Amino acid sequence: MMSMKYAATALIAGSLALAACTSEPEHVEEPDGVPGLSVSNARMMLAPVSGNPAAVYFDVDYQADRGLSISRAHVEGAESATLHAYGEWEGKMQMAEAMPIAMTKGDTIKFEPGGLHVMAFEVAPEIEPGDTVEVTITVSGGDKHSFDAEVRAAGDER
Repeated sequence: MMSMKYAATALIAGSLALAACTSEPEHVEEPDGVPGLSVSNARMMLAPVSGNPAAVYFDVDYQADRGLSISRAHVEGAESATLHAYGEWEGKMQMAEAMPIAMTKGDTIKFEPGGLHVMAFEVAPEIEPGDTVEVTITVSGGDKHSFDAEVRAAGDER
């Protein structure tokens, strides 16, 4: 009879311990974006030929103390996106995938035609000029910063 009391007590204690382990953790509010990083003038230029990649341009400003690098991009409604840059190769200016883009406090980098930009591949056909898409850049350490980009037609101001 005494072992039944111990067994019941152990069962109750074990259930309470298990309940404590599976209880909901306290919600911790994560800051939006990357501290010190801000984006302005964001726009996505659709390709003049349907099915070709779109280009995303924007200005990024960084004011935090810790250096970082922009390593990836994601564009809502595109199958994939990559950071691109122009550079000289074999005596010609050519576009290629960019290496991570380093930033330190006080840097402003322009993603613009003829320079750094994001290429958005296989953009959904329902995305049209006047729409807005969410663009997310990933920085060293995995933090992400999202912002809206206005969708523009190929012939619009870049």
